[in-house]
Amino acid sequence: MKLTTLLTSALCLVPIVLADTYKITYNPVYDNADTSLNDTACSNGVNGLITKGYTTLGSLPDFPYIGGSFAVPHWNSTGCGTCWELSYNGTSINVAAVDTAGVGFDISLDAYNVLTDGQGVAAGFVFATVAEVDASVCGL
Repeated sequence: MKLTTLLTSALCLVPIVLADTYKITYNPVYDNADTSLNDTACSNGVNGLITKGYTTLGSLPDFPYIGGSFAVPHWNSTGCGTCWELSYNGTSINVAAVDTAGVGFDISLDAYNVLTDGQGVAAGFVFATVAEVDASVCGL
């Protein structure tokens, strides 16, 4: 009985251990709809967003739910245009990866304020659970 209880308790912890948690920060540059995609790592090239018909951050369907991501390590990365669900304290948002971010995510302040329930600047950064979702969720 004790072994069964121990195993059951251990299995309950598995989702917590397997969850991908990343540091989330904000950058107001991603709030400027007029910023050219030429200023991002996801500009041109076969994986770039310009080659898909987008020209500015504001032209992206999910603007301002955009930002830099660890999934975009360099220019023309296959991570360009991927969509990510970020969850923090019971709130979830979807963010399109349009630029690099050393680790975690660096998203627009507007999106960050939604994620943190208006605590964006005061929070500075948070750690959120992150999962990649289909790009269509972000309109891409």
